[in-house]
Amino acid sequence: MEVKTQPMYKGKRSRLDKPELLAPAGNLEKLKFAIHYGADAVYIGGQKYGLRSNADNFSFEEMREGVEFARKYGAKVFVATNIYAHNEDLEGIEHYLHKLHEAGIAAIITADPAIIEIAQRIVPEIEVHLSTQQSTLNWQAVKFWKEEGLPRVVLGREVSLKEIAEIKEHVDIEIEAFIHGAMCSSYSGRCVLSNHFTDRDSNRGGCCQSCRWSYDLFEDAPANESWVSEENIEDQASLGSMKPNVTQLPLFQPEDNAFTMGSKDLCMLESIPELIEVGIDSFKIEGRMKSLHYVATVVSAYRQAIDSYMADPEHYVLKPEWVEEINKAANRPLNTGFFYDTPDHEDHIYEPEEKATPYDFAGLVLEYNAENGMAVIQQRNHFKPGQEIEFFGPGGRFFKQLVDKIWDEDGNELDAARHPLQRITLKVDQPISYYDMMRIKR
Repeated sequence: MEVKTQPMYKGKRSRLDKPELLAPAGNLEKLKFAIHYGADAVYIGGQKYGLRSNADNFSFEEMREGVEFARKYGAKVFVATNIYAHNEDLEGIEHYLHKLHEAGIAAIITADPAIIEIAQRIVPEIEVHLSTQQSTLNWQAVKFWKEEGLPRVVLGREVSLKEIAEIKEHVDIEIEAFIHGAMCSSYSGRCVLSNHFTDRDSNRGGCCQSCRWSYDLFEDAPANESWVSEENIEDQASLGSMKPNVTQLPLFQPEDNAFTMGSKDLCMLESIPELIEVGIDSFKIEGRMKSLHYVATVVSAYRQAIDSYMADPEHYVLKPEWVEEINKAANRPLNTGFFYDTPDHEDHIYEPEEKATPYDFAGLVLEYNAENGMAVIQQRNHFKPGQEIEFFGPGGRFFKQLVDKIWDEDGNELDAARHPLQRITLKVDQPISYYDMMRIKR
């Protein structure tokens, strides 16, 4: 990934001496791992009012358990309530917000002025953070929301580093910015492709990610033109795509790949000094739908980079292993989004997406016996004796080894770990801990 540079802008954080690392959590397990791997706060979705209806999302009981766990580590839990609400969506919102308060939620992330007003009125103890769905891009808009009583604004992804510096210069308010993860091909998520293609409202939690689909290109042509072959007409009729007296002519060759309209993913790991110095209060990682392995890996890399810079800015050095870790979890090619300049055609993915990382999350450490070096692993992907595996944990702990013998819970030796969530025992070369992970290169 090529990192574009600009002058180092200076800004002041509003309430935090150190930028908050804010991680996604699609379920309770991911919440716990995000915090254990270094997140200062996590954002989750409830059963209603969020934009990730396909995520596992949290019941109120799970929220309470998540908040209790977070508090043990000095972390906070935020809830996304960022739909654009229709009249029927607001039925029950007051009850929902009261339940969030009872669960101990620290803040909601919302875009709809109606939800903002209701929350400020009935649960003033919960902070209201303005969602990126509001596409807030300038300091006067930020000032407006501060005057409305909001302590934090999540900027639109289209804001540059220079514009963030201008916002921090004019308005004393917490600024949250996305620094890693997927980028919407539309404007801060304001998209209706999903609505058009599938009748699933992307602004009410139903986005089907139409921009990631594969497309072919056709041209309408009158069916009675002499240059339109009967074969084309028959092909289109068989597909049920014929319009009256019109055929669709393919503008591609059979060997051509279908194209997509998806953007590359954002990654600002190599720009941590600039992000810190400009005064961003909260570094936000996208990905409530992403895997446990993704969340832990990305959070750990950013945690190490932030802590390293804050400890000694003058001698800070970006470590190659942090970048390598990010690449092991990357789903797509990476870029720096809008931070340094406006993305162009090179920042979109037009070819069929290939899995950027050849690594799979293979197992989760449940137990470790220091006396005999034996570990109990919960299987998360197929592995077998003779393969090389990697163990990693919070703080950058990492080592590789070959799998020797493996056994099931009854002590039977196995030729492979085939079954999801199966408890496997194996000998490890170095000490490991609960919450450590095991991955394998395919």
